[in-house]
Amino acid sequence: MCGIVGVVSTRQVPDLLVEGLQRLEYRGYDSAGIAVLDANQVLKRRRTIGKVKELADSLRSDSLSGVTGIAHTRWATHGVPSEGNAHPHVYGETVALAHNGIVENHEALREELVGLGSEFTSDTDTEVIVHLIGRELANTDSLLDAVRRAVKRLEGAFAIGVISSRHPGRLIGARKGSPLVVGLGHGENFIASDVLALRSLTDRFILLEEGDLVELTPSDVSVWNLDDESVVRSSVKVEMRVDDTGKGNFQHYMHKEIHQQPQAVAATLEGRVTRHRVLEEAFGVRASSVFDRTRAITIVACGSSYYSASIARYWIEDLVGIPCNVEIASEFRYRRGVVLPGSLFVTITQSGETADTLAALRLVKEQGFEASLTICNVPTSTTVRESDLALMIQAGPEIGVASTKAFTAQLVDLMLLTILLGRRHRMSEDTERELVGALRGLPDVLEEALKLDVVTRKLAQRLVDKHHALFLGRGAHYPVALEGALKLKEISYIHAEALPAGELKHGPLALVDAEMPVIAVAPNNDLLEKLKSNLQEVRARGGELIVFADETLGFRTEPGVTVVEVPSVHEALAPIVFTVALQLLAYHTAALKGTDLDQPRNLAKSVTVE
Repeated sequence: MCGIVGVVSTRQVPDLLVEGLQRLEYRGYDSAGIAVLDANQVLKRRRTIGKVKELADSLRSDSLSGVTGIAHTRWATHGVPSEGNAHPHVYGETVALAHNGIVENHEALREELVGLGSEFTSDTDTEVIVHLIGRELANTDSLLDAVRRAVKRLEGAFAIGVISSRHPGRLIGARKGSPLVVGLGHGENFIASDVLALRSLTDRFILLEEGDLVELTPSDVSVWNLDDESVVRSSVKVEMRVDDTGKGNFQHYMHKEIHQQPQAVAATLEGRVTRHRVLEEAFGVRASSVFDRTRAITIVACGSSYYSASIARYWIEDLVGIPCNVEIASEFRYRRGVVLPGSLFVTITQSGETADTLAALRLVKEQGFEASLTICNVPTSTTVRESDLALMIQAGPEIGVASTKAFTAQLVDLMLLTILLGRRHRMSEDTERELVGALRGLPDVLEEALKLDVVTRKLAQRLVDKHHALFLGRGAHYPVALEGALKLKEISYIHAEALPAGELKHGPLALVDAEMPVIAVAPNNDLLEKLKSNLQEVRARGGELIVFADETLGFRTEPGVTVVEVPSVHEALAPIVFTVALQLLAYHTAALKGTDLDQPRNLAKSVTVE
C-alpha cells in the first residue's frame, strides 16, 4: 500500500527520501512524489507516474535541495493514477502532506471546504486533509495544533506526514488505523510507514500507538496521545541483516524468496522446539493459560494467509479434535457469527497492518472470545501490539508482492499451534514427537523440493501461451491448489481457478479441453484413489494433465500426463512441500511471459485500506 517517508535534518534530505521510497517499493504503488523546504523556506514539489526511478531521474535533471521534506508512493484508492493525484498534496505554498489510508468522510469535508472557497486540483480524499490543515494554520501559530484540529475531523484510517513553509525545521506525523513509525537519528529524525524504509539511516524506532500525534525537529521528538496528553513512547532497536533487501544472485526477489524457504522454516523453528517437543513459551507468558481454556478456534485472514489458515483447519480438527472456523477478514467484519465457548481468535497477516484483519481483531473484545493470537512477520506491527499473544513468522523481509516464504513459515507456525493445542486434547506424546521430528527435518526436504527449479522451468513453457488453468486438490491439498492458482494468476496474469477435485464433475468439467491445462496435487494419503478417478475424468475429455505427485507413488509420465515427483514428507507437512513446487511453476511461467514478478500490476504488498 502507500508508503510515507519524512526527514527533518541538518543535512540535505532529497536523496534520503528517495532511498526510503525505493525501500518501500515492495508495498506496491502507481506514482511517487517528494516535497521539500529549500534554503529560502520555499515549498518545492516533484511528482511522477510510475516507478520511483522516474522520480529519481526527474530530480537529477531538476534538482531539489532542503533539510526538511516528505515523500510518498501512492497506490490509487480515490482517483486514477496521475501526476495530479500523486502525493504530496499541497495547500497553496504553505503546507505539504503525504497520506496513507482512506478518509471516509472526505466528500462531506470537500463540500464544506469548497463552500469556504477551497479549490481542489485532485480527485483524492487526501487533498481535504491538507486543506483542513492549511485553513487551521491561518488561525494558529502552531503547525502541531493545526494538524491536531484537522485530524480530529477525519473519519477512517490514516497516517500522515506534514511540513509547512511557515514552520521550517519541523515535521508533524499522526496515525490512526494505518502504520507510522518514528526513526531516531543524530542531528536528524524521521517518520516512515515501515521501518524498512529507514534501514540505512537508523536502527532505533518509536512505534507510534493508535491516535498518536508526533512533532519532530532535528534534535527532538515529542509525542501526544489521543487525549492530547504529552506522553513518552519507548524506543526499540530493530536489527536487519545487510542482505535482507537485495536480490543477491537472483533475477527477482520472488525467486530469491522461494529459495530462502528452508532458512525461513529453520528460523521459524529456532528456539521453539526441543528435540521432541514444542515450547509453549514461544507464544508468550500467557500462552499456557490461554491454551488451557481453548475449546474452539476462529482464524481470520486475507489472501494467501487465508489459504494457510484453511490448511490449518484440517490439522486442528484432525489432530486436536476441536472446531476450527476459518473466515476471510473482510467477510467476518460484516456478519454476526456465533462464538463458541472457549474460542481463541487467531489472525494471520504477513505485514501486521492488513486493514480488514486489524478491524476484525478490534471487534473480538465485544464478541466473547477468550483471547487473541496473531501470527505475523513484522514484530513492530499493529496486530502484534494489539493481540494478547503473538508468534513471529521469522521469514525475514519479504519484498516480492506475491507471498512465498512468509506463507510456508505461517504454516510452520500453525503446526506449532496445532501441536500445543493437541497435547491438551487428543494428541499423544508419540504423535507430537513424530511431528516435531518431521518439522526439524523439513528444511532439508524443502532443499530437495527446490531442485524442481529446472523441471518447472521446462514445464512453464507449456503454460506460457495458455489463457486459463485449472488446479485440483483434495482435503488439506485443496487450499494448496487455491494458493497455487493464486500464485499463477497474480504474477503471470493467466486466469487460474482451483477446485476440490470431487467437484470437477459437478459442472466445471465442461471447461476441460486441450487448451485448459489441469494441474493436480497428488499427495500420498487416503484420498489418493479418489483423486486418481478425478484425473481419469480429465484425460477422457482430452485435457492436458500436470500432476505434482509424491515421489513414492510411482506415477509415471505418459501421453497427455506429465508427472512432477515431489519429495516425500510426513503426510501432515506435505502441503508445505507441494506449495513450494507450485510456487516454482508460477514463477517460471511469469518469467517467460516477462511480467513484473515482484510488483504485479494493480497489487500491493500490505493492504492497509479496505
